[in-house]
Amino acid sequence: MNRLLAREETLSPYAAKSGSSEGREIPEPPSPIRTEYQRDRDRILHTKAFRRLKHKTQVFIAPQGDHYVTRLTHTLEVAQIARTIARALNLNEDLTEAIALGHDLGHTPFGHIGEDELGSLHPGGFKHNHQSLRVVEQLEKEGNGLNLTWEVRQGILMHSKPRGDFLRGDLVEGLTLEGQICRISDAVAYLNHDLMDAFRAGV
Repeated sequence: MNRLLAREETLSPYAAKSGSSEGREIPEPPSPIRTEYQRDRDRILHTKAFRRLKHKTQVFIAPQGDHYVTRLTHTLEVAQIARTIARALNLNEDLTEAIALGHDLGHTPFGHIGEDELGSLHPGGFKHNHQSLRVVEQLEKEGNGLNLTWEVRQGILMHSKPRGDFLRGDLVEGLTLEGQICRISDAVAYLNHDLMDAFRAGV
């Protein structure tokens, strides 16, 4: 464990360190071979919700062809972009990856149309980031949740951004730099591949 924490000490002073985490709702003994954020990443990867992402399209309802983006491929792209940025800035790649892999677990099927339809049916609207948090806190593991660290849960909840300047101070308050990286990486990924899907579809 000391070796893991010592490795984190080589990160930027602005990086979130698992040894300084706000912790989990239910305290757990530390792992001798993984940091807290590595454990969170692994828990997310092994969820049913993560596996279901492969059947959810990103934009189109039921596209014909194998090359359209799914929520799973989008999530993997976000994780790759986010890790690259975190590495370049010497921030915590494990935290960044955990947030990126969990950010869309609560997304609806049928692309953006599915989210719009649910939003029209629910009095308060449907927000996939809130549903993603609900998945990891309540629905997975037969209703027991994953007991993730505060930083990962906060990153999942706050990854969704309003239009315009989505890094304004009041919009990122309480969000780690790693969480802010995921917010940017999500936009970079979907702005690129949503456009490519539209080209493929001849829209």
